[in-house]
Amino acid sequence: MKITKLFKDFLESEKIGGFLLILCTIISLIFANSIFSSEYIHIWHNDIGGKPLEYWINDGLMAIFFLLIGLELEREIYIGELSNFKKASLPIFAAIGGMIVPAALYLFLNYGTETQSGAGIPMATDIAFALGILSLLGNKVPTSLKVFLTALAVIDDLGAILVIAIFYTKDLDFFNLSIALGIFGFLLILNRLKVRNLIPYLVLGVFMWYFMLNSGVHATITGVLLAFAIPFGNGDKKSTSYLLQNALHKPVTWIILPLFALANTAITINSDWHYALTHHYTIGIALGLIVGKPIGISLFSYLSVKNKFCKLPEDLNWKTIIGVSFLGGIGFTMSIFITLLAFSDSEHITNSKIMILVSSIIAALIGLLYLKSTLKKDCLEDVLNDD
Repeated sequence: MKITKLFKDFLESEKIGGFLLILCTIISLIFANSIFSSEYIHIWHNDIGGKPLEYWINDGLMAIFFLLIGLELEREIYIGELSNFKKASLPIFAAIGGMIVPAALYLFLNYGTETQSGAGIPMATDIAFALGILSLLGNKVPTSLKVFLTALAVIDDLGAILVIAIFYTKDLDFFNLSIALGIFGFLLILNRLKVRNLIPYLVLGVFMWYFMLNSGVHATITGVLLAFAIPFGNGDKKSTSYLLQNALHKPVTWIILPLFALANTAITINSDWHYALTHHYTIGIALGLIVGKPIGISLFSYLSVKNKFCKLPEDLNWKTIIGVSFLGGIGFTMSIFITLLAFSDSEHITNSKIMILVSSIIAALIGLLYLKSTLKKDCLEDVLNDD
């Protein structure tokens, strides 16, 4: 299977981002549980313009992260793995299963309780973390499997964005929302008029973010809307979309996501931390990520192929699909982000973060060990067949 230079660059960027996220999380947990704990946690609560630093990271900088997701999603839809139904159908069905089953398992335990709003938490996949773990297997990983996981995670991100927009919107302020959507409409007109200069899009994008922030809809949605307003053209290296996407990769990988990880994993772990894992909502998160994700991804993939809606790539088999489905259970960034929207109680947020970290590590280890064993057997069988 041919793999483009842009996709290679994307994979490399996501791998680095995954390892950086792991490193920042370890550093954050160490400082949050050291003699510098209060000083370290206070850093993220420092007041800037009437809001804590953590707020500006989660509601401001993460909008840039969502802008990058939107640009990547746009590229995949226009010329990438999602550009036609035949190529996109398998990861689409897999992603749908990977969202429905975890949410259903969570709701089974939490429906009708004050924590039922957390159903979106186990639906997400952290693309950087997942690809970072997959890269540990080296050259044994078929290209089709990398493409499958990437497309699955991109569609998963789209699902998470829709969940945030529909289910985690607070009281709507229609005046501010109308202005934000009006700006979006004007940006679409600029696109149709073939205005290629980035400056008006970025300046108006900031205003759109401000009014969206005050509308009740989560401000990070602005990033996705802005991405689809920016001209794509033919998607080559001179296109406006490509130039912005290329410019954003390093800041997002090296600054924004590490800051998000540092700020949101500053968790003080007490000696009785394991009790945090015994609540219905934390058990729901664990079941969703560790059990629901692999079942949903594998089952929906199998049913879609069995019913001839799509075809399994020649260099993949059901063992590798099952293995990568466990990597889909690495929620991390998106799961933590949705936690901050789902809950307002600090105890619920802290306990959920702990469970997300534990569940993501377990899912990563299971997926890594299973794929290592499976791919090793496949390589051995290929050698024997050649002989």
